[in-house]
Amino acid sequence: MAAAATSAGGNQMISIHPDELKFLFELEKQSYCDLKVANNTEHHVAFKVKTTSPKKYFVRPNTGVIQPWDSCVVRVTLQGQREYPPDMQCKDKFLLQSAVVAPHIDVDELPPDTFNKDNGKPLEEIKLRVVYTTAASTEENSEVTSQNLDKNPALQQLRNERDAAVRQTQQLQQELDLLRRRNRSSDPGFTFKFAVIVGIIGIVVGLILKFTFSSSPADPPLSLVDGIASSVADGVASSVADGIASSVSDGSAPPHADVAAS
Repeated sequence: MAAAATSAGGNQMISIHPDELKFLFELEKQSYCDLKVANNTEHHVAFKVKTTSPKKYFVRPNTGVIQPWDSCVVRVTLQGQREYPPDMQCKDKFLLQSAVVAPHIDVDELPPDTFNKDNGKPLEEIKLRVVYTTAASTEENSEVTSQNLDKNPALQQLRNERDAAVRQTQQLQQELDLLRRRNRSSDPGFTFKFAVIVGIIGIVVGLILKFTFSSSPADPPLSLVDGIASSVADGVASSVADGIASSVSDGSAPPHADVAAS
């Protein structure tokens, strides 16, 4: 049953959406329904909400002034009830009255006879019925809606395209992760053993240069220095060769490592 409207003129000053108050009914639990009240005129319009069961419902705001072409939201709250109504049928009614008022008038300044039918001014009334729903009926409506959507070829095609796009995205993500793992495994970098070998080479070369360029009279003869250098060089070469061979066998040799023998 849609909202019923009556007015002295032919056009509605106020429009309401939705056109009925629908509450999800649960024992001892509150439920609410929001109404959008719109002013369809170039005048300031005052409204007032009345109900046949004021103890069951909490309305905020129950009175207000809407500017031209503007709107507001009225929240109607159903208080928690201790028992179900017979056959879940509700006989409660709501009435929204509206009237044109002077510009820039405040709610507290409204004349007492603003919503009085006998004041000679146009007064519009919209009646709203109340509907109770349950969680089970809500789920059934959702299932019916889903079935109706499934029967629509265009919606079904969009759903299939969405699923295909999701699968393709997941496949690309898996391939990207695989490439990252391969790159990490193929580039182990310099190992600790190779760094130690390079450090030993640096120390030995430094000692050789120190003995070579020392010109003190107490220094050993040049032939002795050459012998020490030759022995150390042979030992270092042997150590480097062993270290590189060990690194290669462990799979940790640095890339492009060349060994030259003279």
